[in-house]
Amino acid sequence: MPVWLREFRWRQTPAAVYLSLPLRGVRATSANIFCTDQYLKVSVPPFLFEAILYAPIDDTNSTAKIGNGTIFFTLYKKEVAMWDYLTLPNGLSFKQLEEAERKRIEGLKEKERQKVTKELELWRKEQKDTEKQKRVQKEEELHQEVEQLKEKKKEEINKAEIPNEGTSETRLKPTKGCASFSMFSENVKEERLPAPRSAATIKVNFTPRVFPTALRESRVAEEEEWLRKQAEARRTINADLSELEDLKEEEKNPDWLKDKGNKMFATGNYLAAVNAYNLAVRLNNKLPLLYLNRAACHLKLRNLHKAVEDSSKALELLTPPVPDNENARVKAYVRRGTAFCQLELFTEGLQDYEAALKINPKNKTIEKDAEKIRHLIQGTPQDS
Repeated sequence: MPVWLREFRWRQTPAAVYLSLPLRGVRATSANIFCTDQYLKVSVPPFLFEAILYAPIDDTNSTAKIGNGTIFFTLYKKEVAMWDYLTLPNGLSFKQLEEAERKRIEGLKEKERQKVTKELELWRKEQKDTEKQKRVQKEEELHQEVEQLKEKKKEEINKAEIPNEGTSETRLKPTKGCASFSMFSENVKEERLPAPRSAATIKVNFTPRVFPTALRESRVAEEEEWLRKQAEARRTINADLSELEDLKEEEKNPDWLKDKGNKMFATGNYLAAVNAYNLAVRLNNKLPLLYLNRAACHLKLRNLHKAVEDSSKALELLTPPVPDNENARVKAYVRRGTAFCQLELFTEGLQDYEAALKINPKNKTIEKDAEKIRHLIQGTPQDS
């Protein structure tokens, strides 16, 4: 289970941000760093740092240096401006990212729409001009053909004149095809296709999805997922029962062993309680309360590293975070934070206590203990 690194220092100029991550107790020779234009992740076991940045950065030119137990980042801003925060405020980050991305995409759509509209209007104007020119040319050609036909008709009439006997009258010989020129009155139009649109590429960045879901969404699916996982965990038997033939039938039940361990813990027999929880974990390693209760025993026995390990395992199994497991998550954070403080890792301990307060902000005892840890870190005297 990684330890979230929440202690850092940063400063900025209008063009860049300078971020310093101190790694206490870890010799930072290499680190796994992942960076995009608005997301930064650093993994140096057992520490983990994640941040959704306040504004986009130039991730190709930004740099990171490791030395003297510290990772120093130089992050160049894409836009010259002063940031109000290093990261977006809690509860607003996804909404702000989605709103900004939506506006950016709408802006791209509007620009493309205006461009296509202008191209269409230009094409329509060209079509009208072309049709007008064709119509004028056709009319001129028709006029010329009509004049030619008139001349030809006059010549035929002159040739067809026949004089009558005894008179000076002439009779016209009817000619065929007098209306043959009517075929030229048809105006044949040629179709013209619009010019092909120019190619373009629209880049779309999707909002990172981080569990749990935003509060505006329904939590029914998470509740059902938690209940399903608990039901599956209680049906799971991991140990080979053939190795436990000497046990009584009730001793092969993880729930009975958990209750037995709880009774032993209440009487102060912490070693017996640990043995009961150990056997229960062998039978079923998917129940978070087994690790949570065993962590309490390890705290009493001063097995601090084991207490940290069991508390972390309990937090790993207490997912998804729903109201039904709030109390268990608070206990897991407090017990791991207590173990960190007894190991004199006060910064990590304070982080766990603050995580417990986020779940249960009305718990005055946890709030008071967290304030004591802050005084220890800052070296200031506590108020009486």
